[in-house]
Amino acid sequence: MELRYTHFPYCLKRLSDGRYIILNRNYKPLGNQTGNFVTYETDPSVIAVKITPATAKKLSWKGEPDLNVIHLYNDGCIPTESAAHMASYCKRLGILLALKVKPI
Repeated sequence: MELRYTHFPYCLKRLSDGRYIILNRNYKPLGNQTGNFVTYETDPSVIAVKITPATAKKLSWKGEPDLNVIHLYNDGCIPTESAAHMASYCKRLGILLALKVKPI
């Protein structure tokens, strides 16, 4: 299994209270390698961050403004498969990394 499956951000999922959790390709919090069920709402990696539709559009590999689930890549643009895919993913990561996290 490639490191990207567990340690690279795949998507951001908005929780019912408006906070987000950053998930890996296995839909687990980053770094999580377990096959066990994870309750997102109580995971310590949950963050409070403001994401607007415009920002979601920039983060989304598809350019979608959806705030509920924002996918940074998909199976058609896996970052490790080409330099162009990696460059595009890194651009989206730069936007993600610039977001301000609020104290919870």
